[in-house]
Amino acid sequence: MSPRQTLLRRCFAASLPLLLALPAAAQDGPASFREDFDRIDGKRWFISDGWTNGPHQNCDWSQKAVRAEDGILKLMYFTDPSGQGKNRCSEIQTQERYLHGTFEARVRTDHRASGLNAAFFSYIGPVHGEPHDEIDFEILTRNTSSVDVNTYVSGEPKNGAKVALDPPTDEDWHTFSFIWEPERIRWFVDGKLVHEATETLPVTAQKIFFSHWSTDVLTEWMGAYRAPQKPVALEVDWVAWTAPGEACQFPESVLCQLEN
Repeated sequence: MSPRQTLLRRCFAASLPLLLALPAAAQDGPASFREDFDRIDGKRWFISDGWTNGPHQNCDWSQKAVRAEDGILKLMYFTDPSGQGKNRCSEIQTQERYLHGTFEARVRTDHRASGLNAAFFSYIGPVHGEPHDEIDFEILTRNTSSVDVNTYVSGEPKNGAKVALDPPTDEDWHTFSFIWEPERIRWFVDGKLVHEATETLPVTAQKIFFSHWSTDVLTEWMGAYRAPQKPVALEVDWVAWTAPGEACQFPESVLCQLEN
């Protein structure tokens, strides 16, 4: 495991005690959904506010940095003009937990900036009373022409790959999807299969997250931190989860393309 991975995951696992109080999914499982972000529904989403995930992060989660405008979720990143290091970053997560199924979102970034991470992923961990399991799409915005995909299983990184994107995320939208089955995870970009894993897979139901944050420590992975000259955003047009075994729910879903 790299120094970045060790530091990031230990800090993540030890932080966010408030999340312990969030409800788990109902025993009979959550319903499939598609969210178009005409507003931020507090029954579905929890917004991180007032803390960081550890010393690797040089910004605080802020509710003021999360907004829905014209049907687009914007996860903003603001630098601190005072130079006191109180940058503001953003994170949103589902109240429910999801085990298997099709997870997908249409996203873009409006910037290129070293030291920032714009991510769509699922996660569960010790702060929820569970082992650390995770499935990721992570855009390191120093290079918007690629996205990192990977898993974590009981806190250990597995199944990683870097996937090229054309066009870059700061030039156009992309649909990121992963289909999580008991014996397989498949990652798709714009309906095209880009990566697959069949060994050492997560086993615990997870929450769906979007986050946009920065570091001045994890330079080997995310690049040297360079403060953006203006507020920047990870934008989300829509996000959806389709329960295992259900058919395509809407035309943009990767499931429709696979059925055809």
